[in-house]
Amino acid sequence: MTESSSPVILWFRRDLRLSDHAALRAACSAGTPVIPVFILDDLAEGLGAAPKWRLGRGLAALQAELERIGSRLILRRGVAREVLNDLIAETEAGAVHWTRAYDPAAQSRDSEVKADLKARGIGAHSFPGHLLFEPWTVETKTGGYYRVFSPMWKAVRQRDIPAPEPRPGSIPAPDRWPRSDRLEDWTLGAGMRRGADVVGSHVQAGEAAAQARLDRFIDAGIGAYDTRRDIPGVDGTSGLSQYLSLGEISPQRCWHAGLRARQEGQPGADTFLKELVWREFAYHLMYHSPHILTGNWRPEWDRFPWQTDPEHPHVLAWKQGRTGMPFVDAAMREMHVTGRMHNRGRMIVASYLTKHLMTHWRIGMDWFEQHLVDWDPASNAMGWQWSAGSGPDATPYFRVFNPETQLDKFDPDGAYRRAWIAEGQGDPPETALSYFRVTPESWALTPDDSYPAPVVSAAQGRRIALEAYENRTPAAKSDR
Repeated sequence: MTESSSPVILWFRRDLRLSDHAALRAACSAGTPVIPVFILDDLAEGLGAAPKWRLGRGLAALQAELERIGSRLILRRGVAREVLNDLIAETEAGAVHWTRAYDPAAQSRDSEVKADLKARGIGAHSFPGHLLFEPWTVETKTGGYYRVFSPMWKAVRQRDIPAPEPRPGSIPAPDRWPRSDRLEDWTLGAGMRRGADVVGSHVQAGEAAAQARLDRFIDAGIGAYDTRRDIPGVDGTSGLSQYLSLGEISPQRCWHAGLRARQEGQPGADTFLKELVWREFAYHLMYHSPHILTGNWRPEWDRFPWQTDPEHPHVLAWKQGRTGMPFVDAAMREMHVTGRMHNRGRMIVASYLTKHLMTHWRIGMDWFEQHLVDWDPASNAMGWQWSAGSGPDATPYFRVFNPETQLDKFDPDGAYRRAWIAEGQGDPPETALSYFRVTPESWALTPDDSYPAPVVSAAQGRRIALEAYENRTPAAKSDR
C-alpha cells in the first residue's frame, strides 16, 4: 500500500491530548485509518517514580477519550524503532506521525527512527506542538541562542502564535486493530509504593482536567496572579505545569487564554505570559546546550566545593522535610503528599540545599525527578542551576535566600506551615498528617515526633556559603 492510502500510525509521547495536535490533525486529514500508539520504551521506563505514575494516569485518560470517539490507544513495550516496525508490518501503515521532543535522548531516538523509516520507504513526519516556538527559530540579533531571559522575552512577546485548533470529531479507525498491551500490566505506579493513593487524591489527569484548570485560572485567578503567585498558602498559581509536562494541554491554548485576559485588562496576564516564555527559555537552553541536564552550565563551577554524598545526614534531613527550617520542610512535605511544590518553595528548598547545606544541585535535581508529577527535563535542570548559581541567567551565588525571613514575608499568618507540618500542632490538618502515610516506613517518622532544631541555621548557612564563594579558585571566579 502507498502512504496516501495506507493507515497512519500516530505515535503519542508528551502530547496526550486531541485538540491543538498538529500530528493528529495531519493524520486525520489524509482520510486513511489512524492508529494511535504509545510506546513504553527505555526513556519512559526510566522516568522517576512520580512522573512515571503520573504518565499512567495521563494514558488512562487519553485511552478513555479515544474510546469515547470510536478510536483506541494501542500500547506496546520495547525499543521504539522495533515496535514501530512490528506495527507497520501488522497494519501495513505507510506513515508515522509524532510531535517533536527536544531533550538529547529523545532527539537521538527520533533521528534513528526517522532514518530507519525513510530508508524503508515509510513516511516519517514530525510536527511542532510541545512549545510555542521551535528553538531554532529564536536567535539573538547577532545570531546564536539567548543566554539571558529578559532579551528573549522582549524578542518573542509580540510574535504571532497560531490559534488553538479544535479536536477532531472522529478519528478514522482501521478495519482491524492491532494487539495492545493492558495499561494495568505495565504497573507504572509501582515505584510510588504506599504513596500512590495519597498523591492520587491531589491529581486530576487528562485533557479535560487541564482545560478546566486553565478556565478556572483565567476566570478567577489571573487577575491577582502578580501577588498571589508568591504566597504558598493560597491557590494563586496557574496549576498547569503537570498538564504542560505531559502535553495534556498545549502552550498555544494557554498563551491565547493569557492574551484574552490581557485584552480584558486583567493585571496578572502579562506575568502569566512571561511564565510561559520562561518555560520556553528552559527548552531553548536545553536544545542549544544539552549539557545543562548533566553538568554545570558554567564550566567554571566544576571546581566549586559542593558536597556530593546523597546519603549525607544533612541531605537526608532535607529529603525528609526535617531540616528545622519550616519553609523548607513544609515545601518538601507538600511535594511528598501532592507530587507538586509551590514555585516559591522550590526556590527556597533549592537555595537551602545548594548554599546552606553546600550540596551539589544534581542531588536535588534527581530527588525532584523522583517525586514531582510535573517533572520536566528542561525546567527541572534550569531551575536547579538557576538556584545554585551555576546556570544561565542564574541567581548570583551570593544571593542566599533566608528561609526564615522568606516565610515571614510570604506566609505571615502561618497557613502554609500549618498545612504541612504536623509536629507541635494539637490538631494538625489532614494535609500534614498525610505526609506520614507516604514517606518510607524505614524513616520511622510519626506526627508525635518533636520538630527538629535547624541542621544548619539561616545565619550559619549564609556564612558558610559566602565563605565558599569567596574562596573559590581564580578559575572558578571568572563568572563574577
